[in-house]
Amino acid sequence: MASQKQEELIKAFRQLLKEERCGSQSQIVEQLQAQGFDNVSQSKVSRLLSRHGAVRARNARNDQVYCLPPELGKMDSNIAVRDLVEEIANNGMLIVIKTSPGAAQMIARLLDSIGRADGILGCVAGDDTIMVAPVNAKEIDELQKSICELFG
Repeated sequence: MASQKQEELIKAFRQLLKEERCGSQSQIVEQLQAQGFDNVSQSKVSRLLSRHGAVRARNARNDQVYCLPPELGKMDSNIAVRDLVEEIANNGMLIVIKTSPGAAQMIARLLDSIGRADGILGCVAGDDTIMVAPVNAKEIDELQKSICELFG
Protein backbone atom coordinates (compact mmCIF):
# COMPACT_ATOMS: atom_id res chain seq x y z
CA MET A 1 0.00 0.00 0.00
CA ALA A 2 2.80 2.43 0.92
CA SER A 3 4.63 1.69 -2.34
CA GLN A 4 1.48 2.45 -4.36
CA LYS A 5 1.16 5.78 -2.51
CA GLN A 6 4.85 6.46 -3.26
CA GLU A 7 4.29 5.70 -6.96
CA GLU A 8 1.32 8.08 -6.98
CA LEU A 9 3.45 10.78 -5.32
CA ILE A 10 6.23 10.35 -7.89
CA LYS A 11 3.72 10.50 -10.74
CA ALA A 12 2.17 13.71 -9.34
CA PHE A 13 5.64 15.19 -8.69
CA ARG A 14 6.83 14.47 -12.24
CA GLN A 15 3.60 15.92 -13.66
CA LEU A 16 4.15 19.15 -11.67
CA LEU A 17 7.66 19.45 -13.09
CA LYS A 18 6.38 18.85 -16.62
CA GLU A 19 3.90 21.70 -16.17
CA GLU A 20 6.84 24.03 -15.35
CA ARG A 21 4.89 26.19 -12.87
CA CYS A 22 6.81 25.82 -9.59
CA GLY A 23 9.76 28.11 -8.97
CA SER A 24 10.50 26.97 -5.42
CA GLN A 25 10.52 23.81 -3.38
CA SER A 26 7.83 25.25 -1.09
CA GLN A 27 5.54 25.73 -4.11
CA ILE A 28 6.03 22.06 -5.01
CA VAL A 29 5.21 21.08 -1.41
CA GLU A 30 2.03 23.21 -1.50
CA GLN A 31 0.90 21.77 -4.84
CA LEU A 32 1.48 18.17 -3.71
CA GLN A 33 -0.29 18.77 -0.39
CA ALA A 34 -3.23 20.27 -2.30
CA GLN A 35 -3.41 16.99 -4.22
CA GLY A 36 -3.72 15.05 -0.96
CA PHE A 37 -0.09 14.13 -0.24
CA ASP A 38 -0.17 15.41 3.35
CA ASN A 39 3.16 13.96 4.50
CA VAL A 40 5.27 15.80 1.88
CA SER A 41 7.96 18.04 3.35
CA GLN A 42 10.51 20.34 1.77
CA SER A 43 13.29 17.84 2.53
CA LYS A 44 11.33 15.10 0.74
CA VAL A 45 10.82 17.39 -2.27
CA SER A 46 14.54 18.21 -2.24
CA ARG A 47 15.36 14.48 -2.37
CA LEU A 48 12.85 13.94 -5.19
CA LEU A 49 14.34 16.82 -7.18
CA SER A 50 17.80 15.37 -6.81
CA ARG A 51 16.75 11.79 -7.52
CA HIS A 52 14.92 12.78 -10.71
CA GLY A 53 17.64 15.11 -11.98
CA ALA A 54 15.39 18.17 -11.89
CA VAL A 55 16.93 21.48 -12.86
CA ARG A 56 15.87 25.11 -12.61
CA ALA A 57 15.34 26.67 -16.00
CA ARG A 58 13.34 29.43 -17.65
CA ASN A 59 9.92 28.42 -18.92
CA ALA A 60 8.03 29.95 -21.87
CA ARG A 61 7.00 32.91 -19.66
CA ASN A 62 10.67 33.46 -18.74
CA ASP A 63 10.06 32.42 -15.10
CA GLN A 64 12.68 30.35 -13.24
CA VAL A 65 10.98 27.01 -12.56
CA TYR A 66 11.88 23.45 -11.66
CA CYS A 67 11.62 21.04 -14.57
CA LEU A 68 12.91 17.72 -15.80
CA PRO A 69 15.74 17.91 -18.34
CA PRO A 70 14.22 17.42 -21.81
CA GLU A 71 15.51 13.88 -22.36
CA LEU A 72 14.70 12.75 -18.81
CA GLY A 73 11.17 14.13 -18.92
CA LYS A 74 10.33 11.39 -21.41
CA MET A 75 12.08 8.60 -19.56
CA ASP A 76 10.45 5.99 -17.41
CA SER A 77 11.84 4.23 -14.36
CA ASN A 78 13.00 1.25 -16.45
CA ILE A 79 15.94 3.19 -17.94
CA ALA A 80 19.14 2.66 -15.96
CA VAL A 81 21.49 5.58 -15.25
CA ARG A 82 24.36 3.58 -16.75
CA ASP A 83 22.52 3.62 -20.10
CA LEU A 84 22.80 7.42 -20.13
CA VAL A 85 26.63 7.43 -20.04
CA GLU A 86 28.13 7.31 -23.52
CA GLU A 87 31.86 7.91 -23.05
CA ILE A 88 34.39 8.46 -20.25
CA ALA A 89 37.89 9.82 -20.94
CA ASN A 90 40.61 11.83 -19.19
CA ASN A 91 43.48 14.13 -20.15
CA GLY A 92 45.58 13.61 -17.03
CA MET A 93 43.94 16.52 -15.21
CA LEU A 94 40.16 16.11 -15.68
CA ILE A 95 37.79 13.30 -16.51
CA VAL A 96 35.20 14.14 -19.17
CA ILE A 97 31.98 12.15 -19.30
CA LYS A 98 29.68 12.36 -22.33
CA THR A 99 26.02 11.54 -21.62
CA SER A 100 22.69 11.40 -23.39
CA PRO A 101 21.22 14.90 -23.88
CA GLY A 102 19.86 16.31 -20.62
CA ALA A 103 21.40 13.63 -18.38
CA ALA A 104 24.66 15.31 -17.33
CA GLN A 105 23.34 17.21 -14.31
CA MET A 106 21.69 14.16 -12.79
CA ILE A 107 24.82 12.05 -13.22
CA ALA A 108 27.03 14.86 -11.87
CA ARG A 109 24.86 15.00 -8.73
CA LEU A 110 25.38 11.28 -8.30
CA LEU A 111 29.15 11.68 -8.66
CA ASP A 112 29.22 14.67 -6.29
CA SER A 113 27.49 12.54 -3.67
CA ILE A 114 30.38 10.06 -3.87
CA GLY A 115 32.72 12.88 -2.92
CA ARG A 116 36.26 13.38 -1.79
CA ALA A 117 36.65 10.15 0.14
CA ASP A 118 36.42 8.29 -3.17
CA GLY A 119 38.62 10.69 -5.14
CA ILE A 120 36.17 13.24 -6.60
CA LEU A 121 36.88 16.86 -5.75
CA GLY A 122 33.87 18.11 -7.70
CA CYS A 123 31.93 18.09 -10.96
CA VAL A 124 30.72 20.66 -13.46
CA ALA A 125 27.86 19.63 -15.74
CA GLY A 126 26.30 21.02 -18.85
CA ASP A 127 23.56 19.39 -20.87
CA ASP A 128 25.45 16.32 -22.07
CA THR A 129 29.00 16.74 -20.71
CA ILE A 130 30.47 16.45 -17.21
CA MET A 131 33.94 17.53 -16.14
CA VAL A 132 35.13 15.68 -13.04
CA ALA A 133 38.02 17.13 -11.03
CA PRO A 134 39.93 14.44 -9.13
CA VAL A 135 41.22 15.02 -5.61
CA ASN A 136 44.63 13.87 -6.85
CA ALA A 137 45.51 14.10 -10.56
CA LYS A 138 48.17 11.41 -10.08
CA GLU A 139 45.38 8.92 -9.35
CA ILE A 140 43.13 9.95 -12.26
CA ASP A 141 43.36 6.61 -14.07
CA GLU A 142 42.17 4.76 -10.96
CA LEU A 143 39.33 7.25 -10.51
CA GLN A 144 38.31 6.86 -14.16
CA LYS A 145 38.32 3.08 -13.73
CA SER A 146 36.06 3.30 -10.65
CA ILE A 147 33.67 5.66 -12.48
CA CYS A 148 33.57 3.23 -15.43
CA GLU A 149 32.74 0.40 -13.01
CA LEU A 150 30.00 2.53 -11.44
CA PHE A 151 28.32 2.92 -14.81
CA GLY A 152 28.96 -0.70 -15.78
